[in-house]
Amino acid sequence: MFRSLTSSSLRRNLRPSPRSFHSSHSARDGGGLTNILAGGDAPAVQVKTITSAGIQLADGLILPSSCIFLDGKVFLWKVPEKLWEGWGEEHFELFDTVVPKPEILLFGTGEKLAMLPPPVRHYLNRVGIQVDVMNTWNACSTYNLLVEEGRRVAAALLPLTARTWTTEHLAQ
Repeated sequence: MFRSLTSSSLRRNLRPSPRSFHSSHSARDGGGLTNILAGGDAPAVQVKTITSAGIQLADGLILPSSCIFLDGKVFLWKVPEKLWEGWGEEHFELFDTVVPKPEILLFGTGEKLAMLPPPVRHYLNRVGIQVDVMNTWNACSTYNLLVEEGRRVAAALLPLTARTWTTEHLAQ
């Protein structure tokens, strides 16, 4: 249900948006490589903007469908296309195994705010995760802010236009 994302797997061009998110720093090292023996946390993924094409990251990568930001990584997130129809605990199993758990999960529900069904909220609370639900634009903005503050935060983001991941997204 989850698939780790690499920059090269989804590279696309997008016209710059006049309404971009603020990010005060860029965590890149020489050549885009990370020394895994150096220790420390992975650089956090930052969102630049949201458009009808998808969620654009600070490095220009566009995520056209649902994804989860967690521990400096982005996971492709296969969810039902219709909001809350067919959703269950299996769509959040990533949070069962992650250690340490995020302090908060920001849930972006697309263009408009749509409250989580009580069973989903209870499940996430039961695994020890506080959930804050908002539209995707606000979830991305809040995520960027909390990451810059050094908080242990995750974001589960639905695009503005409902889409599911396909193999064509992964081939590009």
